Amino acid sequence: MSIQAPVRQPKITYSAVGGNLDEIHASFDEALTSVRARLAERHQLLIDGAAVRGGGALFVTKTPIDRDITIGEFTSADSAQIDAAVRAAKRAQKAWGKMPWQERVAIMRRAAETIREHRFELSAIMSIEIGKNRFESLGDAEESADLVDYYADQVENSNGFTRPLGQLSANERTTDVLRPYGVFVVIAPFNFPLALSTGMSSAALVAGNAVVYKPSVQAPLTGAKLAQMYDEAGLPAGVFNLLFGSGEKVGERLIQHPGLDGVAFTGSKDVGMRLMREFGAGGHYPKPCLGELGGKNAAIVARTADLDMASDGVMRSAFGLQGQKCSACSRVYVDEKVADEFLSQLVRKTKAIVIGDPTQRDVYLGPVISEHAAQKYEQVVATARAAGAILTGGERLTEGRLERGWYVSPAIARLPLDDELFTRELFLPFLSVGVTRSFDESLAQANHSQLGLTGGLFSQDDAEIERFFDEMEAGVLYVNRRTGATTGAWPGVQSFCGWKGSGITGKGGCGPYYVAQFLREQSRTRMV
Repeated sequence: MSIQAPVRQPKITYSAVGGNLDEIHASFDEALTSVRARLAERHQLLIDGAAVRGGGALFVTKTPIDRDITIGEFTSADSAQIDAAVRAAKRAQKAWGKMPWQERVAIMRRAAETIREHRFELSAIMSIEIGKNRFESLGDAEESADLVDYYADQVENSNGFTRPLGQLSANERTTDVLRPYGVFVVIAPFNFPLALSTGMSSAALVAGNAVVYKPSVQAPLTGAKLAQMYDEAGLPAGVFNLLFGSGEKVGERLIQHPGLDGVAFTGSKDVGMRLMREFGAGGHYPKPCLGELGGKNAAIVARTADLDMASDGVMRSAFGLQGQKCSACSRVYVDEKVADEFLSQLVRKTKAIVIGDPTQRDVYLGPVISEHAAQKYEQVVATARAAGAILTGGERLTEGRLERGWYVSPAIARLPLDDELFTRELFLPFLSVGVTRSFDESLAQANHSQLGLTGGLFSQDDAEIERFFDEMEAGVLYVNRRTGATTGAWPGVQSFCGWKGSGITGKGGCGPYYVAQFLREQSRTRMV
């Protein structure tokens, strides 16, 4: 009897939508109704395959869409539970790491399919929990499943990272193998609560490591659902452990635990640098510290640019997920010859953005994640008004139901090239625009940053394009990309690697070298 391959649903990425839109929206609406009916439940830790009530503080999360709506109640881990999770991971990893790689890959591929089967439920949760619009949320879920499969491909295509080496004598046989470190802690941010959590954890797991996972306190429900996906896929008890709690308490205690062998982290440059000092180099010997550390991403609009394309690409990258992406386009350098027309088109398109409850079908821009973010937005706008001109936006939105959430208008500011807002990572729907006299000046300004994650160029000049690829100091580069000037990386399509202060290892997620970083090399010589 033949085994039928699973039917793949039409793919939704950050730059393209496949399938019937009405069917997609109907499926999302059905999932949304189901998710809303199960909000405000209490969620527990997962340690050694068992649900455990946290011994630390209870915290309650609200949706940024409406601060009166509770997402759930979560019990934080105490010190004893952190220790129990690490010890459980240590025990479980021994068998998981020795398991034939083919069996690990099969389990992880089941996890990918499980995520796909639940993609509408997962998307609805993310939309409510952090304020992502429908298609951003669906893209997050799709990317998560593709990350698992892509990382499984890396193990499979390399024969489990085993290869023969050369000989110094006829009776010598040497094999090179990559072996798991042991236990990785995975610390995830709120903005891609499923894709980043899944990407880091699945790479560690498929390589044979066990994981202790702490989701963001702003997206713990998505974290709980990821644990459920792994459980349904058949991950052995203790291989994946889930701890809730704040970074100050649970996160700090985790990274100080002597039983951990590595850390995978996505967050700020400052925290990443501290992890390298205190975790990577803070013990008796170095430990792997893998991190993507944010961005201050620039797009260049040259005088030969297609301005309709450029304004589309910049608008989508600047304001997708309310600018709360490490890959967001947060600054633009536009040639003075085309600045007025480019800004006219960009402002017009930005004013047309539909703002509101992001779970609704036609809404593009939802709320920022918190009251703190909304207050920071107001402070940034005030700074920009004093230094330059706000071309559009700049207001808190409080009309009708928007008053119950953290809504702000997408802002564009024209600023002097030396303004400090061109160098400070904001994580807000705020775009700084500088007018330049030449491509050379634009490129120099784009590289004037400690961060180097993504970059974009709009130009029809082949010489400029080649110089951009050769001289732009960032790990992810796009040229003439209407769907996103600096955003939209996808597993196996664009490697997502930070340069300078945006990354630690020089090899990024979504790329072909990612999984190998969760392994250490061993040479095995046998005389025959």
